[in-house]
Amino acid sequence: MAKTKTSVRPLHDKILVKRDEAETKTASGIFLPETSKDKPKTGTVEAVGDGALNTETGARIPLTVRKGDRVIFSSYSGTEVKLDGQDLLIMSEDDILAVID
Repeated sequence: MAKTKTSVRPLHDKILVKRDEAETKTASGIFLPETSKDKPKTGTVEAVGDGALNTETGARIPLTVRKGDRVIFSSYSGTEVKLDGQDLLIMSEDDILAVID
């Protein structure tokens, strides 16, 4: 049976982010064991929703981030999901702190 790639489309103001890989060694060259690695607070936007709904006008408010943007987010933001063997985060645009240019 062939494995197919799952397509995910976040709803409203939600964003799907692939977290960056954790560093395996320090700047001075010391290798880090799995237990001491911090989860990175940066990642790449994989997909975005269609925007939040303005309740007064019924129009969508577009998101400021786009697919492919590198972003910084807060430590405990988002919900972790595993799709096609990849660990991803689904978070609100409000959890994004900055876009890395």
